[in-house]
Amino acid sequence: MRKLNNLLESIAKPLIPITPWLLRLGLGTSFILHGIGKFPLPPEKMVTWFESMGYMQPEIVTSLVALGEVGAGVGIILGGLINNHVGNLITRLSGGAVGVIMLGAIFIAHSDWLVTKKLFMSEQIFLFLIGLYFAIKGNK
Repeated sequence: MRKLNNLLESIAKPLIPITPWLLRLGLGTSFILHGIGKFPLPPEKMVTWFESMGYMQPEIVTSLVALGEVGAGVGIILGGLINNHVGNLITRLSGGAVGVIMLGAIFIAHSDWLVTKKLFMSEQIFLFLIGLYFAIKGNK
């Protein structure tokens, strides 16, 4: 067992510095693609759904969600490329934006988890947690 552990450690050790980038690129890309998928603005399907739920100003809200998703995704990636306090701030703000957007998605758009109790079988909770990770950790 010890030999296997040492072998795996020797393989993994040089890769440790890039591990935050695995999360950063996955989250950033996911958010950029989700947001771009809602263009052109306002996203008509989303507007119709928000109208059916009785939300006020659905064109504005849905457009802000789409722009927020793209902006947060770009910010998560861009923040990691800027190696100073500005990059750290961009990462933290973008992670916070991801968290807020995902809370909205969980409680508004994907609230069926309240009935089915399958929140942890849903990717929304993991996107929220990764956003929270970057909001707390920043680039450190």
